[in-house]
Amino acid sequence: MRPCVHVLFFVWLLTCPCGTHEQEEEEEEEYEYILEVPPEEDSDDRPSEDAKPSPRALLCPKDCKCTQEGVVDCAGVDLREFPIELPEFTNHLSLQNNQIEEIPPEDLTRLYRLETLNLQNNRLTSRGLSDDLFEQLENLSYLYLANNKLTLAPRFLPSSLISADFAANYITKLYGMTFGHKPHLRSVYLHNNKLTDAGLPEDIFNSSRNVEILILSSNFLKYVPKNLPPALNKLHLRNNKLEKIPVEAFSNLSDLRELYLQNNLLTNEGMSNETFGKLARLEYLDLSSNNLMHIPGGLPRNIVILHLEKNNIRSISKDVLTQIRNLEYLLLHNNKLRARGMHPDAFLGLKKLHTVHMYNNLLEKVPAGLPRRVKTLMLLHNQISSISKNDFATTYFLEDLNLSYNKIMSSTVHRDAFRKLRLLKTLEMSGNSLKSVPYGLPRNLEILKLKENDISSVPHDTLSGLSKLKELYLSNNKLKINSVYTGAWVELSSLQLLDLSGNLLSYVPPDLPESLEYLYLQSNKIVTISDNAFDSTPNIKRIFLRFNLLTPETVKESAFHGLEKLQVLDIESNLALPKVSKKKVVEKEKEEEEEEEEEEDRRR
Repeated sequence: MRPCVHVLFFVWLLTCPCGTHEQEEEEEEEYEYILEVPPEEDSDDRPSEDAKPSPRALLCPKDCKCTQEGVVDCAGVDLREFPIELPEFTNHLSLQNNQIEEIPPEDLTRLYRLETLNLQNNRLTSRGLSDDLFEQLENLSYLYLANNKLTLAPRFLPSSLISADFAANYITKLYGMTFGHKPHLRSVYLHNNKLTDAGLPEDIFNSSRNVEILILSSNFLKYVPKNLPPALNKLHLRNNKLEKIPVEAFSNLSDLRELYLQNNLLTNEGMSNETFGKLARLEYLDLSSNNLMHIPGGLPRNIVILHLEKNNIRSISKDVLTQIRNLEYLLLHNNKLRARGMHPDAFLGLKKLHTVHMYNNLLEKVPAGLPRRVKTLMLLHNQISSISKNDFATTYFLEDLNLSYNKIMSSTVHRDAFRKLRLLKTLEMSGNSLKSVPYGLPRNLEILKLKENDISSVPHDTLSGLSKLKELYLSNNKLKINSVYTGAWVELSSLQLLDLSGNLLSYVPPDLPESLEYLYLQSNKIVTISDNAFDSTPNIKRIFLRFNLLTPETVKESAFHGLEKLQVLDIESNLALPKVSKKKVVEKEKEEEEEEEEEEDRRR
């Protein structure tokens, strides 16, 4: 963690709580919308400059903004009624974030040029909207009614409609003409409503074949709607009650690229090998948080990202994945996989697969036959007890390996286990049962995390050759000063962050590298800081020494002289608070504030 303070300070005098309190919030459906505005009308349709504007054309409601181009913005002005003093040439009307409950038909239908109508975040009810309210607006292309109190979708909408957003209402029913016979319709947002299968017409998109985006997530659907538009590109059905998917459900969706089915009740029995067979262009498939026992068969070969996490998958057969030749991301975490349930050839031929997540499973060892070109491999939170010589013998391209929170012991890590990982940049083995730093660490490592083990020694040469290492985490172990071989730290010529907090150190480690910028030594047993403790670290920016055994007599202010880049010195919560020069702190703060002001002036 990086401290939140950017000014030099001594916590001997000042206390700065920099932690943040994270609050969990209920996950909500989130989608990106673009309030699309069509191009301006041709000049031939506009009134000439000499034409005299009518009284209606000169009106603009109080607190609203109106332009000569027909844009009226009344967003967030606490309107309780639909404004009547609107210019007759209005083509884009923004009324979102108000408290409107109903719309009188005569007030809206006179706006015959209206193309975009935004009514999001109001208090509109179905009773407050007549069945044919929007039908008379023959130029209306974009209608936004999300976050209101509608229980029924509008019965009739104009054929000119391009995009409709009715998300986050209480809609239980759609009508045949709600979205039917709309040749220009491209996107429909209906997520976070109360739709059931009975509330959908048999042919919901009759003669509306060009819909590309359909969002039906967070409703109460048990079945995939029938007769979906063949032009669909994105289909969201997450957070419903789907139990099975008929073979023909997606048979006409040859252009579908993204399919979201997570958080349903799907089982393997509810699908067949032909369920996804016709989705030739599918690139993104999310089947996470269902009740799958194994990976479905017949998945399209063009899938790039496959989400299967949070199921009950226990095994991977030989040929269930091998046909997905474009697969790059495979997410299998939070399942019940065991190494013996994975066929050695399960990943054979997947040359593009570079990211595999298998954390929070029941793996008792590293699975055989890992993808040869994998770059990121997440195996944390399993039951792995050993790392053998050939576990990673074929994963030459691996860059990020996480083996944290398993049951690995120092005696079960082979000295040559990592010999082939010449490109490895990050290795994490925190939360295991290691008693010493492993041998044979890859020379290209940049980040090494060994936190929360039982490490009591850093054997000779275990850190030798790690000239590219930038961050080393050894916190919450059992290290003492004499348990680290002489010269270990100075060999790490690129090290910027060293975390030795929560150990048994009695003083600041000697021979720290010149490159060091962040040093964490809190929660040790340090009793003294010598005058030359930081002579070798002129680039140090932040030093953390709280919760040690320091006293005013064992710490001299001169120990920190010459550290011109030092921003944070945290020595709070020791035996006593030493007296240091507040003048120096204030001067440094003032100097840095002036530098920041100068930099801001240059940017301006």
